[in-house]
Amino acid sequence: MSGSVNKVVSISARKATLKRKIRRHLQAVGFQRSEEGSLWIDKDNKDVIRELHRPQRDERLKAHQGFLAHRLPGLLKYFAAGRDLDPERISPTLERVSADTWQADLFRLAALTWSVPVSRGFGRRLRYLVWDAHNQKLIGLLAIGDPVFNLSTRDRCIGWNVEERRERLVHLMDAYVLGALPPYSALLAGKMVACLVRSREVYDEFERRYGPTTGIISGQAKTARLLAVTTSSSMGRSSVYNRLKLGDVQYFRPIGYTEGWGHFHIPDALFGELRDYLREVGHPYADQHRFGQGPNWRLRTTRAALRALALNEGVLRHGIRRQVFLCTLASNASEILRTGEGRPDLTSLLSVREIGGLAVDRWLAPRSRRRPEYRCWTTDDLLKLFGNHGRFIQLTLPQAGPTARTRREGVEGE
Repeated sequence: MSGSVNKVVSISARKATLKRKIRRHLQAVGFQRSEEGSLWIDKDNKDVIRELHRPQRDERLKAHQGFLAHRLPGLLKYFAAGRDLDPERISPTLERVSADTWQADLFRLAALTWSVPVSRGFGRRLRYLVWDAHNQKLIGLLAIGDPVFNLSTRDRCIGWNVEERRERLVHLMDAYVLGALPPYSALLAGKMVACLVRSREVYDEFERRYGPTTGIISGQAKTARLLAVTTSSSMGRSSVYNRLKLGDVQYFRPIGYTEGWGHFHIPDALFGELRDYLREVGHPYADQHRFGQGPNWRLRTTRAALRALALNEGVLRHGIRRQVFLCTLASNASEILRTGEGRPDLTSLLSVREIGGLAVDRWLAPRSRRRPEYRCWTTDDLLKLFGNHGRFIQLTLPQAGPTARTRREGVEGE
C-alpha cells in the first residue's frame, strides 16, 4: 500500500517540476503571455526566431561533440574559403549520399552549421552533396524525404480530398534540407541549390530508387513518379524561394503558410523528460514512434504530455507561420496530382549542369561583382559556426591550415 502511495507522490512531484520547467524554458527563449492567455513572441524578427532555435541547436552541437572532434579536422578541406571561388566558373554537381560513408559524415557535419537544426527526414529519402566541379569544394546540401500527411495549404492548392491525398501523396516529396554553405551562400548560391530539386538527375534517381513502391500507410503497391516537391521557410517569409525563376520556368511558387503550430521550441532534453513522464503514467505515445503510426508522432506525444500535465495545449502554438512552396517537376504535374491521370510532361526539365549555368549568369556572377566581400571568408569563420567545439578544434589545427586537395585524393585518404 505504501509503495503505491509513494509512487503517486513521486509522479505528482515530477508533474509539478515539469510544469515549472516548461514555463521557465518558454520565458527564457522569449515567449510572453498575451492578454488572452496565449503565447506571444516577435515572430517578424528573424533574429528572434534564430534565438528561439538556439537551445535546440546548442543541444545538437553538444550531442555531436565527439563526432565533431573526430571528423571535423579531416573533413575541413572540403569547405571553401573565399579565395577558392571563381564565381564565373562555379559548376554544381550532385553526389548521392549513402549511409555509413565519409560523404554521410560530411553531410552531417555541414548540416550542423545551419542556424536552424536540420531534420533527419523519414521514410523515403534522397540526400545529396552539392559540389563545385571547378574546385572540388562543397557548395551546399539537398535532401528530400516523405512529406507530412496533413498539410492543408498543400492539399488545397492541389485540390485533394482525403482519399485522393492518400492515393497520390506517393508522387510528392518534401525538401527538408536545402541550402548553400558560406562563402557560396553570400553569392546567392542557395537559390541555385533550390533549383537543383527540379533537375533531371533528381527525377531519374527517384524513379530508379522508388518507382515501384508500396505505401507505408496504405500498404498498396504503386508506381511512384516524382511530380512535385514542397518545402517551407523556417524564418517565416522566404527571400530565397519567392520569385525563384530561371528563364521561363518557375522553380518554386508560394502556396500559403502553415498555421504556426509545432514543437521546435521544445528542445530534445525537455522532450525526453516529457516522454519519461508519459511512461510513468502508462501512456502509449511514449514509445510509439514508427513511421505510419499516424502523423507527426513527436507533436502528438508532446500534446499528450501537456494534457497529462494539465497544461494548455496552446504551448504548441508558437505563432511562427512558415511560408510553404511547391515545385512541380512536370509541366502537367498539378493536373496529374489532382486527377490521377496522364503522363508527366518533362520537356522543361533541365540537367544539373544546365541549371548551374543559368544560375551563375543570373545570380552568382553578378552578385560577386556587387558584393566582393565573400573573398574574406576563411576556415576560421567556418569553425565559429560550431561554437565552442569549433574554437577548440581551431587550436589543434596546424597554423598553415588545410591544404587544397581534390575530392578523389580525399576519398583515398579516408
